[in-house]
Amino acid sequence: MKNDSPFHQLLSQPAPASRREFLWRSGGGLGGIALASLLGGEGLLAPGSRAADIGLRSRPPHHAPKAKRVIQLFMGGAASHLDLFDFKSELVKRDGQKSDFGEYVEAFQDGLGPWMKPVWEFKPYGQCGKLLSDVVSDLGNVADDLAFVHNMVGKTGVHSQATYLQSTGFQLPGFPGMGSWISYGLGSMNENLPAFVVLPDHRGFASNGPKNWDSAFLPGQHAGTMIYPGQENPISDLFPGKGGDFVSAKSEGAAHEVLARLNREHAAMREGDDRLAARIRSYELAAGMQLSAPEAMDISKEPDSLLDLYGIQRNPSQWPKEINAEEERDYFGRKCLVARRLIERGVRFVQIWSGNDNGFPRRNWDSHEDIRRDHGPLSQGFSRGAAALIQDLKQRGLLEDTVILWTTEFGRMPSTQGGKGRDHNPYCFTNWLAGGGIKGGAVCGESDPWGYKPLDRNSPTTVYDIHATLLHLLGINHTQLTFRHNGVDRRLTDVHGEVIQGLLA
Repeated sequence: MKNDSPFHQLLSQPAPASRREFLWRSGGGLGGIALASLLGGEGLLAPGSRAADIGLRSRPPHHAPKAKRVIQLFMGGAASHLDLFDFKSELVKRDGQKSDFGEYVEAFQDGLGPWMKPVWEFKPYGQCGKLLSDVVSDLGNVADDLAFVHNMVGKTGVHSQATYLQSTGFQLPGFPGMGSWISYGLGSMNENLPAFVVLPDHRGFASNGPKNWDSAFLPGQHAGTMIYPGQENPISDLFPGKGGDFVSAKSEGAAHEVLARLNREHAAMREGDDRLAARIRSYELAAGMQLSAPEAMDISKEPDSLLDLYGIQRNPSQWPKEINAEEERDYFGRKCLVARRLIERGVRFVQIWSGNDNGFPRRNWDSHEDIRRDHGPLSQGFSRGAAALIQDLKQRGLLEDTVILWTTEFGRMPSTQGGKGRDHNPYCFTNWLAGGGIKGGAVCGESDPWGYKPLDRNSPTTVYDIHATLLHLLGINHTQLTFRHNGVDRRLTDVHGEVIQGLLA
């Protein structure tokens, strides 16, 4: 921040007599309205006041945790498990033959053509011998750290509903994202940065957009904060725009004085108002982020060897109009490196998205027309970044208490659509995990010989089980993380979910 900024001038003023006086004098934007948080932290608010707990301070878990934080990699549009992770020799043998599922199949589109073998060759990697597609071969370097779940099932083949289910545990809008629940349950480890950060696809949002990481009925400060690494303004509205040169230190100070007065009057009439509490926290967080966020996102001092590991270019060209593997590596690797820097500094939950919902030409994983064309560059991008992230965390001693989750909203069919594509498959898909408390080199749950449904149809794995397992690793009993809303004790796992014991180290 420049030394002539209003915030720097404010901090340069003679110190007032007390913290409380400083907060009121400093104004609503960067301190004045934070007084309620200060009073709450000092135990000076009325007993039972919700404002006493408006901050994001770290809170104790239910049991000893194996992990402190989570990085989620979400492939928006439905990545094909059959072409990336879940090799099926039966599809190779019967490639091009008429498909026969042995039952009526309701396809999303016209995706019940002949059986189609994997688009890429598979090879074994690591001591575990896990078979991985050539297009994600970078993950072979960390194969023994990965644990795969190949019998995931969803509830719908509709992108929006399926994405909500993976993100929030419900198919309908109006429920908090997983990161919001973790922020609410554990709080922050750095009050100058959000507990929950989202790195969207730079080309646009996936299905549902920000509703996937909204706090819904949880206090507003638990919503995900969007950051766009590599862009001129990675965080919207954190600093005045170029057109704001008319704002002076004097005028900003006057505006803060008015905000502080209005908020004092508002608070006096509405003790414990959650909306005011969230607004107070948002201003506190904005002040802290002005100091901390630019440093956290500055990768310029990282060594060239590390940038090469992530596939990051020092001076990247403009983002391409067509999907390009080299640029995809730069894009996704940059987000993975920023994610590492964020969790190093105390962010609890980082969510990285690949793929948007902007239609044609494809910029997502919804490969109805051509798996090779669409999945190829995206797969090379995420696999390079994810493998580098795991290696980087491991050598820093951070992987042991950081969980990485790779997911998508559903899988794709073992039969063809239009000769080169695959239709939606909500009946079976893959997740993989690595890091804090996860048993590397494991496979928990298999799909049938076609990759169409779970091998054991009586014991599929659901998103509730994944969520329950993540919360367990963080020291949270998923049945006890609740919030009363409209007369119901809501939770991330609804009324379902079992910890997947086979994933635990």
